[in-house]
Formats: sequence, structure tokens, C-alpha cells
Amino acid sequence: MTQNRIAIIRENYDRIADEYARRMFRELDGKPFDREQLTRFATSVQGRGAVCDMGCGPGHVARFLSDAGLDVFGLDLSPQMIAQAQRLSPDIKFRQGNMLALDLADNTLAGISAFYAIVNIPAESLPRAVAEMHRVLQPSGLLLLAFHIGEEVIRPEELWGQPISMEFYHMQPEKILALLTKSGFAIEDVIERDPYAPDVEFQSRRAYIFARKAAVQA
Repeated sequence: MTQNRIAIIRENYDRIADEYARRMFRELDGKPFDREQLTRFATSVQGRGAVCDMGCGPGHVARFLSDAGLDVFGLDLSPQMIAQAQRLSPDIKFRQGNMLALDLADNTLAGISAFYAIVNIPAESLPRAVAEMHRVLQPSGLLLLAFHIGEEVIRPEELWGQPISMEFYHMQPEKILALLTKSGFAIEDVIERDPYAPDVEFQSRRAYIFARKAAVQA
């Protein structure tokens, strides 16, 4: 993934950050299944150390995890998204960062929640993103990864009245599972669900993967 493409993604999310925050910050209120998975994640990593909400957007997942008692911080490519997240949750730390080159030390995180954080990453760059997640997790650290199921690449020309130029990738769970396993994760659970109603979310089938870094690295 070129630096130019990364810059384009950052600029697009900067442009829609205000409207994104307005529409999405309360998103989890209407998604009980998603709240259930996040609660399961929070219970599994409680008291083990810092947790990162990767690709945090306006910080709604970080807000939920913090309210669940986790020591969580948010990370996003877009500085305007970070500004929105900090405005909405001033008690949580948020920082700008690139998932393909995390400015985090090895073996430091108890957990990573990556809710649709890989949606703009093409297949050829996914191994790098997954390797970075694996690197920064502690031994026995837990990853919760959510994504859209399918083969499609969606290229909308606008979102909420703003022109955008980004690809949104749908992925097959078996390919993501193979990548996670190859990167050193042990798969604990794979869950799929049909979409909520059209007024709640985009109409795609969803996958949630719980994957754990080995307790002792070879």
C-alpha cells in the first residue's frame, strides 16, 4: 500500500469526520450482538493491561470498552477522527497512527479490538497489518477482528453528501483465518451474522474473529 494511497485514505476520513461522528457515535446502541462480542472481549482481557481500539474513528468502541472497565486507548489514521473522538470522550486517550507501521513497542498490549479497521486495506497489504497486530500484542494477547463478508470491492463516489475516493473491501473468513494462523494467532472463535435493518447499517453479512497470540513465542 503506497504512501500516496494512505494519504488519500487519511484525507477522505478527515473530510467526513464530523458527519461520521454525528451518525456513528451511538451506533452500538442499536447493535446488541456487537455489544455482546465487545463485552466478551472486555471480560477476556480485563486487568491484563492496555487495550487498543484500532481504527477507532469517533471512538464509540473505545467508549464502550472504557465503560466496561478496560484501560483502552484509540488509534486512527485520520487526525480529524481523533479530534472528534477526543471531543466526545475527553477521558480516553486517542492517538494518530498507521496500522501498517504501528508506533508501539513489541508485546505491549493485552488486547486489540479492530472493528472494521481493515475495511480499506487491500489484500496484498493485509499480511503487514496482521503482523503488526501480532507484534504489539503481549503473549496470550487477544484480537477481536470484525469485517464485512464477501468478495466485493465497493467504490462509492460520495458518503453523506461528501465526495470520497476510497475502496471498501469485503473479505472471505477462510482467507482471513488462514492469514491469522500463518501470522501466529490461534483462532478461538469465528462468528457470523446477517445485517441489521437497512436503517441501522450497510447491508452486508458480518464476521467476528477472536484470535489469540501464543502464550510463549517460539
